Amino acid sequence: METRMRSGFRVMILIAVCIVVCGYSVSAETQRPKNVQVALRAKWPGTSVLLEAGELFSKEWKDYFWEFIDAWHTNETENTDSYTAKDCLQKISKYGKSFVTGPLASVFELSLTLRSSSPRLVLYQQLAEESLSSHPSSDDIISTTFIDEGVPEKSEVKKADSLLVGVNPKSPGGKCCWVDTGGALFFDVPELLLWLRDPHKGGDIFQEPELFEFDHIYFDSSIGSPIAILYGALGTDCFKEFHTSLVEAAKEGKVKYVVRPVLPSGCESKSGVCGAVGTRDPLNLGGYGVELALKNMEYKAMDDSEIKKGVTLEDPHTEDLSQEVRGFIFSKILERKPELTSEIMAFRDSLLSSTVSDTLNVWELKDLGHQTVQKIVHASDPLHSMQEINQNFPSVVSYLSRMKLNDSIKEEILANQRMIPPGKSLMALNGALIDIDDIDLFLLLDMVHQELSLADQFTKLQIPSRTVRKLLSTLPPPESSAFRVDFRSEHVQYINNLEVDARYKQWRNNLNELLMPVFPGQLRYIRKNLYHAVYVLDPASICGLETVDTIITMFENSLPVRFGVILYSTKLIEILEANGGEFPSSSLETDSQKNEDLSSLTMRLFFYIKESHGMLKAFEFLSNVNKLRLESGEEEPPVLHHVESAFVETLLPKAKTPPQDTLLKLEKEQSFRESSQESSLFVFKLGMAKLEYSLLMNGLVHSSNEEALMRAMNDELPRIQEQVYYGQINARTDVLDKFLSENGIQRYNPQIVGDKAKTKFVSLTASIVGDESLLKNMEYLHSAGTIDDLKPVTHLMAVDVTSRKGVKLLHEGIRYLMTDSTNARVGFLFNSDSDSDSNSFIFMKAFEISASSYGHKKKVLNFLDQLCSIYESSQDSQGSQAFLDKISDLADANGINSKGFMSALSEFSLAKFTSHLKKVDQFLYKQVGLEKGVNAVITNGRVVRVPETVTFLSQDLHLLESVEFKQRIKHVADIIEEVTWENVDPDTLMSKFMSDIIMSVTSSLSTRDRSSEGARFEMLSAEYSAVVIGSENSTLHIDAVIDPLSSSGQKVSSLLCILSKCSQPSMRLVFNPMSSLVDLPLKNYYRFVTPTMDDFSNTDLTVHGPKAFFANMPLSKTLTMNLDVPESWLVEPVIAIHDLDNILLENLGDTRTLQAVFELEAIVLTGHCSEKDHEPPRGLQMILGTKKNPHLVDTLVMANLGYWQMKVSPGVWYLQLAPGRSSNLYVLQDGPEMSPTKRITIDYLRGKPFHLGVVKKRGKEHEKLLISSDDDDSSLKHGDKEGWNANILKWASSLIGSNGQSKNSGNTKVDNLQNGRKGKTINIFSIASGHLYERFTKIMILSVLKNTQRPVKFWFIKNYLSPQFKDVIPHMAQEYGFEYELVTYKWPSWLHKQKEKQRIIWAYKILFLDVIFPLSLEKVIFVDADQIVRADMGELYDMNLKGRPLGYTPFCDNNRDMDGFRFWKQGFWKEHLRGRPYHISALYVVDLIKFRETAAGDNLRVFYETLSKDPNSLSNLDQDLPNYAQHTVPIFSLPQEWLWCESWCGNATKARAKTIDLCNNPMTKEPKLQGARRIVTEWPDLDLEARQFTSKILGENVSPVEKVVSPPAQPQVIKEDLEIKDEL
Repeated sequence: METRMRSGFRVMILIAVCIVVCGYSVSAETQRPKNVQVALRAKWPGTSVLLEAGELFSKEWKDYFWEFIDAWHTNETENTDSYTAKDCLQKISKYGKSFVTGPLASVFELSLTLRSSSPRLVLYQQLAEESLSSHPSSDDIISTTFIDEGVPEKSEVKKADSLLVGVNPKSPGGKCCWVDTGGALFFDVPELLLWLRDPHKGGDIFQEPELFEFDHIYFDSSIGSPIAILYGALGTDCFKEFHTSLVEAAKEGKVKYVVRPVLPSGCESKSGVCGAVGTRDPLNLGGYGVELALKNMEYKAMDDSEIKKGVTLEDPHTEDLSQEVRGFIFSKILERKPELTSEIMAFRDSLLSSTVSDTLNVWELKDLGHQTVQKIVHASDPLHSMQEINQNFPSVVSYLSRMKLNDSIKEEILANQRMIPPGKSLMALNGALIDIDDIDLFLLLDMVHQELSLADQFTKLQIPSRTVRKLLSTLPPPESSAFRVDFRSEHVQYINNLEVDARYKQWRNNLNELLMPVFPGQLRYIRKNLYHAVYVLDPASICGLETVDTIITMFENSLPVRFGVILYSTKLIEILEANGGEFPSSSLETDSQKNEDLSSLTMRLFFYIKESHGMLKAFEFLSNVNKLRLESGEEEPPVLHHVESAFVETLLPKAKTPPQDTLLKLEKEQSFRESSQESSLFVFKLGMAKLEYSLLMNGLVHSSNEEALMRAMNDELPRIQEQVYYGQINARTDVLDKFLSENGIQRYNPQIVGDKAKTKFVSLTASIVGDESLLKNMEYLHSAGTIDDLKPVTHLMAVDVTSRKGVKLLHEGIRYLMTDSTNARVGFLFNSDSDSDSNSFIFMKAFEISASSYGHKKKVLNFLDQLCSIYESSQDSQGSQAFLDKISDLADANGINSKGFMSALSEFSLAKFTSHLKKVDQFLYKQVGLEKGVNAVITNGRVVRVPETVTFLSQDLHLLESVEFKQRIKHVADIIEEVTWENVDPDTLMSKFMSDIIMSVTSSLSTRDRSSEGARFEMLSAEYSAVVIGSENSTLHIDAVIDPLSSSGQKVSSLLCILSKCSQPSMRLVFNPMSSLVDLPLKNYYRFVTPTMDDFSNTDLTVHGPKAFFANMPLSKTLTMNLDVPESWLVEPVIAIHDLDNILLENLGDTRTLQAVFELEAIVLTGHCSEKDHEPPRGLQMILGTKKNPHLVDTLVMANLGYWQMKVSPGVWYLQLAPGRSSNLYVLQDGPEMSPTKRITIDYLRGKPFHLGVVKKRGKEHEKLLISSDDDDSSLKHGDKEGWNANILKWASSLIGSNGQSKNSGNTKVDNLQNGRKGKTINIFSIASGHLYERFTKIMILSVLKNTQRPVKFWFIKNYLSPQFKDVIPHMAQEYGFEYELVTYKWPSWLHKQKEKQRIIWAYKILFLDVIFPLSLEKVIFVDADQIVRADMGELYDMNLKGRPLGYTPFCDNNRDMDGFRFWKQGFWKEHLRGRPYHISALYVVDLIKFRETAAGDNLRVFYETLSKDPNSLSNLDQDLPNYAQHTVPIFSLPQEWLWCESWCGNATKARAKTIDLCNNPMTKEPKLQGARRIVTEWPDLDLEARQFTSKILGENVSPVEKVVSPPAQPQVIKEDLEIKDEL
């Protein structure tokens, strides 16, 4: 039976093949299947793969970099002459597997083939160039020695690009390595050895080289030694020689040795066979997607010029015959019938080319999503099946639609869609949600690498694999900045109580009113203490008194807030800080009587009035103090007579005895002194004095300013509303008690919980693993009686005992333990230099001995406390012996055997202790990032520096403990305590082991950069419509909800396939397709480009790089190519013979594969700029550059999220505010620091958003950044150059002609004279995509130039221009005497994205006008590519727009045949416009000065974001948007003659037309070219002139326009007539 079936199958195949062969018969070369191949290369030349590997090893662990160098040098003797590129890669990978194992090794290999470290090497090239250029003396060496012959000069072209700052330096004088010490460059080892004899000589004269966080510092280097940076490449002989000498010097403590890997141009032949692999070839990138979308050719907008037969870049590509095509697997058929190979392949090609479908009947579409899911879940390889379907969807859709659907699958999908919207996609890695829209291969690999590294660390800690997965999947509680300071005490002085006071009796007490809608800003008057606004202030300060006046005003205006104050004296706070938080009992009383500070007196008088006359009178007294201060006309704080007079004035009206007598009595008797001291002590303990004055809104800390209260109320309202809604707050709830009990902290320290708390985390795991590890052998101190208890919290205190601040911190650590901290232990790391015979050295030794040998003693903390006190009071003022005697006495007094202790102290090994201190130095510097002498606390990996100016008390350690335990430690400790330990010695399972594990795990987990949000994927059923892959013991687990027929599904399926191969995660994929489809969900082919080992040649040293390959694409369908690149990439085509916007493969002729090469033009640096407590500083201007050239790029800040972006390349960049108004008003803020510049490092292929803080300079707080030119008497219009952006014009105008961005025809003035052009330049902006519209653009340029007398500059959006156009336009500018510039702007990630290329192009016409041009540009005219100009554009350029930012021409209405298509005269548009005209977007004028100063761009983006999410809105995006927004962004209506088009205007007005636009005609749908020749008489001549010029430049013959095979009319998607697009 089986044999009969097989023979039947063969017969069927043969019949099918015969039929196809007869009909197909390999009919003509043009009908052979065609392919498309796409590559993307970096702008910079290739870099050495060997050096890239070193950077990847360093990322794993810094010491691996050095171990890799040693390993390579050790094995350098093996013969590599016959090595190929692939051999070299495999050799490097072999080393990788010796450092990292398992999935980490696979990730390393993928990262290496991805070339992800290449940008770091480009950055080193920049630093190398700067090193050479900063030492003029090295020029002699370079000039007197000939550069090696045969050097490939590959950087010449790139130097013209000013953004490419990391250009590889040429070999200096034939040398391939040099050492930079800051003072000199050494090109020879003997010179270096001479310097190494005394490296400190001359060290003060020269500035040491700057080091960066990414630098490779040799692990045995001495921290304070002179820096020696080696520039060179592994593999060269000179590198080995220099490296050997510098390693020896570093070990001897002579230098801090740093390597920056650079292979100078010309040294490739000296770097060994493998050292140069990657440098000779362009750097082809992977990690992006390419789509070929089926294009709607309704208007047949396609160039009819002859198809170019240029040189092809044919790259034979092996097709994967194992892929299923319409149910056939051709690899198996060919195995059975090899003699029919050509016929079978013809049959396959026929199947592939005949299956393309971009339309189906509605009933066939209905269940297409469910049918797709069924196909995927039943496949043997579901991931591969999903990828095949969604990446070739037009070819498989008809087959899928005929599948019989299993009802169980459909029912489960519909059931799941009750919990998640249809088509919604979600993804989580180890429980943490990933933003699917933002994800790319580089980010995903980083996340995977992070998880695998942590798993590797935890495994080394002997944690079982099941627990490892549990730890990695545990999400920490979301970090809350809402720490509430628990200020509840008698020291709060409330002026009112909403629930009790008679003045509020008329108010309702219904809390549900909080849930009722009100107008924005409207307050709800409810008789409940919902808001407690408590101000902490010094009553004798200006700010304190002004705050009191504000409180009284708001109280009298009956704001629904309970107001209060906590008073303190600044002088008393200073006394407390100096005395460890206590008042010195002896001196304070006498001192206060003699010289009481004004704040204390004011507080005492306040307390007296409150007790005798009530709280309102007490507040009136403070208000009177301020009133008298102001009346005296002084801007200074109050003085004594102001306070005394205010007291008298307040009490006089109701006084029974003279207030003066009462005052004298109070001053003399010091009444209420205790109350004022206790109030100040309370503020000190709260930590609030550090902020000078502040507002506590229900305990939340806000700075006290004018808007603070309303902002604080608005922030708090949603939290209260939520709790009222869920019934957690009701009429009986004390809101303050509830909030402070749940989230209250006893102390506030802005370094720990405030806005300025820049949290830094370091992993401590490496210091625990291994017998010699510092922390493994660390001895800790514990609170009395708790030494054997588990301590989840570990404080490591880095202290410099030679400084008073360090000793004070150490003392506070002891006091902290003395207050019974049962959850924490403290370890001390001495971070100081001291002589071996000094008291500080003795003190450190005594501490070490106490912790290691006497830590179990009951009174050891008392002993150390007293030891600190003695050492603090005397430090080095007494001799060593006297200090030792005191130590001996203290030991006896605290139950420690003094004889034994002193003996241990004298026998303590000096060498061993010195070695330990060096180890501590290395640990603090390398792992924690602390220099010598810095004091800090490291709590489970969180580093809190303690600056000299800050007092850090034991209470702060308690705060640190409680915050960290609650947020980061508790959930980890709970998991660790439940672990069943396997293969661990029971004797080891002590509390120290467990505490070390918790410290290590929490510190490592905290270094993860990932979302704290998760989703409950387990709620979704996964029996029929899901795929579960992998085992439960996998370190990585991926949960995903995917719509397989979506653009995100195309990308995610590829990413999951890659992950599956390289890291073997377990996966649970639930499919969530759209139900009841009415249109095809995907109308494109898609390929994701992933590198493999096969990209490296196995015959020579060539690195081909990855490419996207589309095999057997449809011949008769018009396709358009788009790239799906990471968010930060800006790419452009650089090699493309054919029109990538209109790909019609049947026109390729003999060429089998259409080739396109794109280039990564720039990495986009993006960020958000904010000003604390204010809106983003819109219009703020910033510049970016290098040290040599500080202004290479500029931009301004949008109001939308404070967003900004700039184009950059790998390198070290410096950002600063632009000269002029921006830098006059603002300064950059980096944490608490103010800085004129911010350094930004670009060393990765994936950009990272930068947050930029700015603050206004003192005295400029109320000045506006943007001053309207209408309101400014000194504006540009009046001839004075002080308008809002006048300063910008001074520095930005030079940018256009000097930075390599602008292109012109040589000397502008000469050209203008030659062409008879004089006057102010006219700027014209246009956008084109595809060869046809580029052809139109050239015609438009000629029409402008032939009719315009003044100089003209054209601006083109670079994104979509073909390489041919970019080649021709410089020659055209030279020939016809105009300037041009190519500009671009990356679509911001936060702005709703368009999916169709055409709509993206329309959006670029309007959305980014304020930021896409240089800031110096004042006005620009947009002219559509298919427009013919018949008038002098100077007339339009000079037209007065009457103060409006935009000028458009209204649509004509004199062609009555088109009345049915005038949608703006009916329905929504008629109502919305309210009599205003609807304008056409083919021509418009932009007054950029007015546009920017009125934030028109920001307003348009807000309208766009609101409207674009509705698919029925903005059908004519570039036209509908400005017309819709004209109530907010006003439009000046240009005279009608400025734009004529046949579709809408009658022939009667054609003669007066100043421009003619080739609008699409919705009635006739006439092709563009046909219409152009018919409508515009001069068009054929202009076209011929443009084509002749183009052919001359490209070296082609001008042939008559010949018809190409036009694409057949495609079935029309029914749309409303009003959706007809008038442009492009």
